[in-house]
Amino acid sequence: MSGLGLLALQSGAESNAGSLAGAVLVFVVNLLIGAVGIHTGARLIVDKDVGYRRAVFTALIGAIVWAVVAFFLGWIPLLGPILALVAWIGVINWRYPGGWGPATLIALVAWVIAALVLYALAAIGLFEFSALGIPGA
Repeated sequence: MSGLGLLALQSGAESNAGSLAGAVLVFVVNLLIGAVGIHTGARLIVDKDVGYRRAVFTALIGAIVWAVVAFFLGWIPLLGPILALVAWIGVINWRYPGGWGPATLIALVAWVIAALVLYALAAIGLFEFSALGIPGA
């Protein structure tokens, strides 16, 4: 993944504590945006209340799995990123009912929702365009 994002209010003269607090805030906000995307996708595709906590956990585990697979296999042209994406969809498949088809659709909806939310936040200058738990967003 290409970073967690930056707060627009951060400056170069911050203390380490301020940088850590900013990084934690950005991590949490991006995780929640990823979870909103996954939750919305699951609600639309699985068509039942699956719970927001499940989406947060799925986004967190999905981000970790994506990062590990991308770290070890990302250097392989074309195949590395595809394997990371399949691993991320595999986490969604593991966490939600329906199999690989619905998991892929949940992932697609999650990516679109996260991209729209991040675009809106970037347009008003709050965050840069990235989300934890949603690859490529």
